[in-house]
Amino acid sequence: MAYLDLNGLQKSFGANQVVKSFDLGIEKGEFVSLLGPSGCGKTTVLRMVAGFEAPSSGVIRIDGQDVTALRPNQRNIGMVFQAYALFPNLNVAQNVGFGLKIAGVPAAEITARVAEMLAMIGLPEMGARYPFQLSGGQQQRVALARALAPRPRVLLLDEPLSALDAKIRVSLRAEIRDIQRKLGITTIFVTHDQEEALSMSDRVVVMNGGRAEQVGAPFEIYNHPATRFVAQFVGTLNTLDGVVTDAALGEVTVQGQSLRLPQPIAAAQGATVGLALRPEVVHLEADAAQISRGDFALPAKIAAVQFLGAVIRVKADTAAGAISLDLFNRPDAPPPPLGAEVALRFRGQDVIVLG
Repeated sequence: MAYLDLNGLQKSFGANQVVKSFDLGIEKGEFVSLLGPSGCGKTTVLRMVAGFEAPSSGVIRIDGQDVTALRPNQRNIGMVFQAYALFPNLNVAQNVGFGLKIAGVPAAEITARVAEMLAMIGLPEMGARYPFQLSGGQQQRVALARALAPRPRVLLLDEPLSALDAKIRVSLRAEIRDIQRKLGITTIFVTHDQEEALSMSDRVVVMNGGRAEQVGAPFEIYNHPATRFVAQFVGTLNTLDGVVTDAALGEVTVQGQSLRLPQPIAAAQGATVGLALRPEVVHLEADAAQISRGDFALPAKIAAVQFLGAVIRVKADTAAGAISLDLFNRPDAPPPPLGAEVALRFRGQDVIVLG
């Protein structure tokens, strides 16, 4: 049995079923993200694990103990919220030590633990400050230290970075992951930001309509999506229509050109199937004659160029529809001008068949 075991969780609010038969096992020390759009049920799952919501049905176990009916303060779980939720009348040290004080831990032990936590989050000299004297990133670090101070069995993070600016978010998510690895604490992270989920997690749970659409490592989720929803929700996706010419051999035609896919297709001959391409697998060529034998080529015209720093996102119009591709920024190689006639190259093995 997994260290944190969620079995058959369901949650309804009146006639609205928000979570539908949700199963997930998380190993000790694992960092798992619940990723999905607003309203998919991810925060409700987190609140059921925390004890703030009672499941309509299902069981929650931590280290073999059934905690489904226990109150939040009986579960030994730490939680960090989207809002920092610090006590404004307490200084930083008092905020961090609050849970320990409530638990009746001796004062000397609280002082030592608070000092340890403040050093861990990089704020060792700020114990006497109050929340209003801290930046947003510093306040969220304090909230994390407060959650970790009582040595919880499980750490729950409910979109803790969403209120921060982009640069602080990137640095703080790296710090959170480093602290989590150092402590070896089992963690669930809720987010709607796919970059956060993919960059931080051991595994990602992509949720849709109260269910887990796919559970897997970030590499698997991104490169081998199990459903059309996962493929379209995670990352940028180009879609094409292909007509099946030989299902067993994985052959389709796109705009009259033959394309061999790496696996058989579960569709009848003559059926139209959805095909998908990530921007990074599409390559730009000035001339279709340069394209290697076996690769697929589509004539295209440059419609838009978006400079993103290290990457340049190019949008090209083709007879099969608009296709986006990513180029690495090189000072000696400017992007193609708008209106330029080009060819787009990709391989059949890079194509995702949408279910």
